[in-house]
Amino acid sequence: MRHLFLSAAVALVPAFAEAEAPQQVIANVVSGHILAGFDTLAAETEALALTAQTNCDTASQDLRSSFASAFDAWLSVSHLRFGPSEAGDRAFALAFWPDTRGATPRALAALIADRDPVAEDAASYAQVSIAARGFYAMEFLVFDEGLSADAAYLCTLVQSVTGDMAATSAAIAQDWNTDYADRLLNPSATGTYRSDTEVLQELFKALSTGLQFTSETRLGRPLGTFDRPRPRRAEAWRAGRSARNTALSLEALAELAAHLSAPDPVLRDKITARFDKALGQLSDLDDPVFAGVAHPQSRLKLEFVQQSVDAIRAVVRDELGPTLGVAAGFNSLDGD
Repeated sequence: MRHLFLSAAVALVPAFAEAEAPQQVIANVVSGHILAGFDTLAAETEALALTAQTNCDTASQDLRSSFASAFDAWLSVSHLRFGPSEAGDRAFALAFWPDTRGATPRALAALIADRDPVAEDAASYAQVSIAARGFYAMEFLVFDEGLSADAAYLCTLVQSVTGDMAATSAAIAQDWNTDYADRLLNPSATGTYRSDTEVLQELFKALSTGLQFTSETRLGRPLGTFDRPRPRRAEAWRAGRSARNTALSLEALAELAAHLSAPDPVLRDKITARFDKALGQLSDLDDPVFAGVAHPQSRLKLEFVQQSVDAIRAVVRDELGPTLGVAAGFNSLDGD
């Protein structure tokens, strides 16, 4: 997996003179992490939509491979839940998960039962429930063995869902490239961000919240409790991607953390080592869908991964935050 090269890649993130650090750090995050990530997402979802137009067979290896590449691209930016990705609930339209009430299969089943004509094109499909859109809806359409739909309507759904995903991703990328990147690069008294510190606060919050989501949701949901493990609550288990999604998310967060800690090479290396440890443990687990949570020995290994992610969170909170002069603040995962 890519994490084997994480330390070497992070070493290439430049360290800057302290006086230049805020502007340089922000510029590198924007160009090398945010814009690159969303441009890749737009390209991969467009490729997926084109593949679906050519071959909508859910058993097709071409379709499944293109879906996997697009999903990989989403994991590289899924923690950047601010700005263009939040406008119009775009991020939720791409990734409605966790689905605690089973809304996605119900929404898809209703469309299929009625052969709802809203699925006839991507533009109209953008008006359906968010639960029936995006990567997790596609996962059901492609991998759920209990889904009952005639081939023609299933094809229509696959083509409209992927077309909607491509349009949503393109809109996010366009807004970042034409407007929102400049807001981060040029804060002002009348802007969205009034100072470099406020920009760093936003980026630090994305890192902190991403780590929290990975620990509490990607790992915590399938772990459940010792007496009641919940492997079927793992992310994207139908597609066999639970561990992969966790690893890709950690790699993306490691990249962001490396950029933010670049002015302090010692701290950067410390954080990178923590990420390497968590990724190594995850790889050694060799459990693509976290099915082993039901068995004490395997469960303990996944708990070690979660503990390692929490150790990263502690270093980020206690050392990186003060170095940047910011704190994570409130986020949507904290509840009321």
